Amino acid sequence: MREGFEMSRIEGSDTYCNVPDSRGLNVFRADPALAALVRLYAPPALHDVLLPQLDRMGSLVGDRLETLALSADQNTPKLALRARTGAPDERIEKHPDYQELERFAFGEFGLAAMSHRAGVFGADAPLPPIAKYALVYLFVQAEFGLCCPLSMTDSLTRTLRKFGSDELIARYVDRLTSQDMDALYQGAMFMTEQVAGSDVGAIETTARQDGETWRLSGDKWFCSNPDAALAMVLARPEGGGTGTRGLSLFLLPRHLPDGRRNDYRIVRLKEKMGTRSMASGEIVMEGAEAYLVGDPGQGFKQMTDMINMSRLANGVRSAGLMRRAVGEALFIARHRTAFGKSLSDMPLMRRQLVKMLLPAEQGRSMVFHTARVLQQSDAGDAEMAKVVRILTPLIKFRTCRDARKVAGDAMEVRGGCGYIEEFSDARVLRDAHLGSIWEGTSNIVALDVARASHRTGALDALTRYLRDLLGGVDAPLAAELDDALTRAVALMGQTAEGEAEVRRAASALYHVTSAIFLAWEGAQLDDAAVARDRSRLASLVLSHILTPRDPLGAVEVEPDWLDGLLRRAGIDDFSTPDFSTADEGAST
Repeated sequence: MREGFEMSRIEGSDTYCNVPDSRGLNVFRADPALAALVRLYAPPALHDVLLPQLDRMGSLVGDRLETLALSADQNTPKLALRARTGAPDERIEKHPDYQELERFAFGEFGLAAMSHRAGVFGADAPLPPIAKYALVYLFVQAEFGLCCPLSMTDSLTRTLRKFGSDELIARYVDRLTSQDMDALYQGAMFMTEQVAGSDVGAIETTARQDGETWRLSGDKWFCSNPDAALAMVLARPEGGGTGTRGLSLFLLPRHLPDGRRNDYRIVRLKEKMGTRSMASGEIVMEGAEAYLVGDPGQGFKQMTDMINMSRLANGVRSAGLMRRAVGEALFIARHRTAFGKSLSDMPLMRRQLVKMLLPAEQGRSMVFHTARVLQQSDAGDAEMAKVVRILTPLIKFRTCRDARKVAGDAMEVRGGCGYIEEFSDARVLRDAHLGSIWEGTSNIVALDVARASHRTGALDALTRYLRDLLGGVDAPLAAELDDALTRAVALMGQTAEGEAEVRRAASALYHVTSAIFLAWEGAQLDDAAVARDRSRLASLVLSHILTPRDPLGAVEVEPDWLDGLLRRAGIDDFSTPDFSTADEGAST
């Protein structure tokens, strides 16, 4: 009997315990919808490259990476200020298991490099966004904390290539995209100050020009990956204006070209609720040398590109955490018995499972479809750039909030064992709470949805795009979705008169958008079973989220297709799939 199936054997005895353990499960193979969606969203020429790597990542996540992540969470980074001789030697000491996670993410899989250069997995060009996001979607199911340095390195490279000088690009991009851990430069973003959290325009860090050199002075209050080789920093040049218009963007190196340590100190590391594996700290800049990126006074606009990519990455991570939580809950429900029955046979448990599955699948469709739109935007499509502009804060707002509840509900499915640190439920729940704080709280991001809607034409572009997608959806479902879209757009339009209902309007737009993406997937997929499931999930968004319900109404009858939906949502499949044929349908 394989560990985790039916019951777990207690080592060294003939006793079995009723505590299911999914360790060893390949999380890619256990999620047949993922393979089907990757075939839909990734270019066919990429299938033979990407699917085997996803399979390999799924195997690692289910065992090796999970073990490393549990250890890294319990062995947190430490700030050392001096060598044993007493000489100054400021450094962050990372546990070897965290360093091994870094090696897998940055080195073996090239997750921070693949969007920027050829060569990852032998590809002759940079890989499209869906490749990175699908792999991160799996990786985060084992480890969340490292995904912050990963996404910041990736987004810093993007911003530097977009706005930096040729000299800076030539000096740093090769090292930012290296898969050699000895050569790699990791990235960070230092923005938050005590007086300037969400209110970026209140930043007090100053930049003084000293000949051809810029020197930064000030305190940054919350800096993740504070010992990164390079960080993007917002600062206010002396004599510059107030608010965000007076800010410029600078690249801050940890070490100067001659090898000297730059003039900024890590004051302390934060004791955090979650993401314990990854260091976050406070830094003080004392005339630190930095390089101007882009035009003076345009720093906030330029940093916004990095923030938006980080927000999207945050949504991918939250969607992945939800999938981790749902996958565990489905496994437990199948392999644990109570009162003489499997938990999965109990109506209340099935209801709980589908209530977790639905937001998890909404989040997955939102981030995968946004990867598709981002690829078109980066290729120069101005209309798709507007669609990305509104999808990004929508994802950051709702997906990250949903992850907190889904993770909590999954812990409840495991019961008391979910509350102890030997399993990852508590760690996943802690990490899930960061998503709605990092890169803008829910209120701030909901207001950004409204700003994109009313000032940039993004809402109109999204509406046109969604209606185009509905053209391929079966008529009855398409009509319902079109009506819901009309109403959600009207509600968002009303927020131009005041912000009190912005959160409700943003939620409505998110739910309608995700339902249309799900329905479109159902109409496009070749795998008949997965296609039906996507359409049914779209209908559930309409009936259970967007349609008013009487709390004292009649008892609902469970649909006859619900059991099949839940069975296919998480399978116990250790078979070896054949990824050699690009057009092969996914396992059902």
